[in-house]
Amino acid sequence: MAQSEAAAVEPMEPATDISVGTKSISRNANINAVAASASDAPHEASAGGANVTYSEPPAYFDEALQDAERMLKYAAEIGVDIDADTRDHVLEARAASGTGWNEEVTANLLAALTKLAAQLRPITAESLKASSDNTRQTVRTYWWVAICLAVVIVPFSIVSFVTSAIATAIRADVTTANDLAVKLRAQLGPPTALPAAAASATGAVAAANSAAQLPPGVNQVDVITQLQLYASTIRSIDARARQLNVLVLHAERDPFASLRKNPEMIHAKFQLPEGLPNLSEAAEDRTQVYQDVRYFAQSLLDDVSFFYGAITACLLPVLYALLGTCAYLLRTFEKQMALRTFIPSSANSARFLIAAIGGAVVGLFNNFTITEGASIPPLSIAFLVGYAVDVFFAFLEGLLQTFTKNTTSSPAPAAASGG
Repeated sequence: MAQSEAAAVEPMEPATDISVGTKSISRNANINAVAASASDAPHEASAGGANVTYSEPPAYFDEALQDAERMLKYAAEIGVDIDADTRDHVLEARAASGTGWNEEVTANLLAALTKLAAQLRPITAESLKASSDNTRQTVRTYWWVAICLAVVIVPFSIVSFVTSAIATAIRADVTTANDLAVKLRAQLGPPTALPAAAASATGAVAAANSAAQLPPGVNQVDVITQLQLYASTIRSIDARARQLNVLVLHAERDPFASLRKNPEMIHAKFQLPEGLPNLSEAAEDRTQVYQDVRYFAQSLLDDVSFFYGAITACLLPVLYALLGTCAYLLRTFEKQMALRTFIPSSANSARFLIAAIGGAVVGLFNNFTITEGASIPPLSIAFLVGYAVDVFFAFLEGLLQTFTKNTTSSPAPAAASGG
């Protein structure tokens, strides 16, 4: 009985093995199917199932990796000690960029980049990249701007300086000549005709005749000295007026143009007569010449004030402000390159525009007084405005606040009391 039960049980074991084997085969088939479907997907499950590896990194991964490597290299160049974990995370990210990445590698890379940025501040990955890639273009741009400004500024500045100096000298000479003309007329009076014999006399005889014609109390030596100074002042005004006429491209007609090529006629026109036979007549002749010369010179002074005055007051301050901005940017660029903190910025173009506005505002003023007896010309102020735009606008804001305070602090009119 026991044997028959054992015999009945024994044939059942192979059936059980076959069913178990069938189940394991089906389970393996399902696993292979899942694995196959996972391999067809853009990611596959890892052995542990905790991390997921992707075939293509996100868009920011490569850029972050390059920034981290750049900063790690710079730290090695300047001798900054970086901890091993930060360094290993960057190296692991580089290795994973070719074999596939996961969230842990990406998180470690971003953490390493954060540590590097904090340790190397104010130097950033962007400044390191800009210092190695964009420096030549930036320097070339600044140089071209400076050269273009200099090409315009230098000629106009020289001409403005020269015309201003000549105009100042002409005004001083005109004042001197006016005083001499009045003084000679008061001393000598209107010219009187001399006899023919006296007019033909020369040398000591002519001088004696001239002395005889002088009013009482008038010294002949003083009169002759004044006449000589009068004639030389007229010649000086004429010479400077012709120089101004060249600088304004011959805008005015020369009253003595027909005599310029004849040395004898020009000599007779601008020099005192030989022997001075008649002092009153010599003074009268000089005054007639002086009137033509003075009109010629004053017309040129008006032209210079109109043309070069407008350039000096309106154009040059703007150009000097732009030149000051260019100097500031070059100096800042030099500092930032030495510290490896240079980053190209579109704000530089806005700074040029602000400097131009500040220079135009400065051109509205004649002089800026610093202390008692000391002042700065507008062109110097314009250059300083371009160099330190922020300081200028801080000054304007302070000035505006001063006006606002004065307006708000003014007492209100007293209300009329009722009866």
